[in-house]
Amino acid sequence: MYICVINNIGETVFHKNMECSRDNLELVTNTFGKDIVVGVECIFTWYWVADFCAENGIEFALGHAYYMKSIHGGKTKSDKIDSEKIANMLRGASF
Repeated sequence: MYICVINNIGETVFHKNMECSRDNLELVTNTFGKDIVVGVECIFTWYWVADFCAENGIEFALGHAYYMKSIHGGKTKSDKIDSEKIANMLRGASF
C-alpha cells in the first residue's frame, strides 16, 4: 500500500510504499495521530482499512479513481502518484 501523509499546510511529510498490513497502518496512525483522514482508492480489499478506522475513531474516505477527475484525467498513473493526489483532495487542495 502506498501511504501519503500531508500536513495541514500542504507539505508531504511521509510518502512510502509499505507492505499492506494492519501493523503498518497502525504504525503510521500512531506516528501521525488520530486527527487524520484515511483515504482509499476503491479496490476489493478496502474493507479491513475501513474496519480499522472505525475501531480506532479515524475518519475514512473511499473513492473510485474513475470518478476522481484529477486521477482519471492524468496522463501518468501509478499508486505513488495516486496516493499523493488523494491525500491532496482530502486536504481540499486543488490541482
